[in-house]
Amino acid sequence: MAAKSFDEIYRDIQAKKYSPVYLLQGEEPYYIDELSDLIENTILDEAEKGFNQSIVYGRDIDKIQLTGLAKGFPMMGNYQVIIVKEAQDFKAFSRGKSDDDDSDKGKDADPFINYLSNPLPSTILVFCYKYKTLDKRSKSYKAIEKSGVVFESKKIQDSKLMEWIEKYIVSRKYKIAPAAAKLMADYLGNDLSKVVNEIDKLTITLSEGTTIDASHIEKNIGISKDFNIFELQNALGRKDVIKSTQIVNYFRANPKSNPFVLTIYNLFSYFSKVMLYHTLADRSQGNVASKLKVNPYFVREYENAARNYSINKTATIISLLREYDLKSKGFNNTSTSDGDLLRELVFKILH
Repeated sequence: MAAKSFDEIYRDIQAKKYSPVYLLQGEEPYYIDELSDLIENTILDEAEKGFNQSIVYGRDIDKIQLTGLAKGFPMMGNYQVIIVKEAQDFKAFSRGKSDDDDSDKGKDADPFINYLSNPLPSTILVFCYKYKTLDKRSKSYKAIEKSGVVFESKKIQDSKLMEWIEKYIVSRKYKIAPAAAKLMADYLGNDLSKVVNEIDKLTITLSEGTTIDASHIEKNIGISKDFNIFELQNALGRKDVIKSTQIVNYFRANPKSNPFVLTIYNLFSYFSKVMLYHTLADRSQGNVASKLKVNPYFVREYENAARNYSINKTATIISLLREYDLKSKGFNNTSTSDGDLLRELVFKILH
């Protein structure tokens, strides 16, 4: 067996095509939890779980105990399921003599590695290894790769988060306006567990088939539909001094909901795209959307911003964003608050 994608593993489990060992690893815990929950909730029925399902934690079990557990046979069923949560804390996975050094003992001396190399088909052993990956040079990894399934859960790119939100909401039988999806992506970030939690809370209050808009998000998630980073970008792109000032004042009055570091990050991303737009020879909607990695719905926004800010002015703005990011971290600034820094920055962007 070898590495597989989330969708491949999900389909296999639903089709009752099981692997004797799963290594679910990586930076993004959402997909690891989804697969682990699917295995935990679907392979065994409720009567079988009492006899044949074990949930253990990496820090609480050693390799001898786990090997013995895995070698057991199911009672009154076809499978036993063992899920090792927080497997990143499992000592046998830490690099060292027990896993990577064969100098003192024969190559097959370690019973844990022996088991991973030749697992029982009646045992489904799942390792949930979150926030990092198992060393590919280790014998554990090589054994699992050979006899089981390896899945790496990677952080979603910021540029693909809006599309991910739209697809997830469609899968729940709802729709979402592009501006609302952008608002959620900008404010919630790419922690998928957090995004899904907020979407699930939101959809509880809405009828199936509803198109989610900014007012739904403001009411149920608490993100202002009028005073948010998305609206600030729009106002700056239009050179709307009054609206920009109103949003800045709102941000200054609500710093916890609108942290300066996040505002800087999003404005840097926005004006970097404006700069990229200036360099494009082909400014057709499809090409701009592809190069800027944005939904075609937002292409006109960047066209307008590029008309309002020359390439030289855009370069100056990007330099200003770097300068004020450093100031917010204490460089050449001893007393100015984040709110005042934002007010100065926006004034310099607009003038």
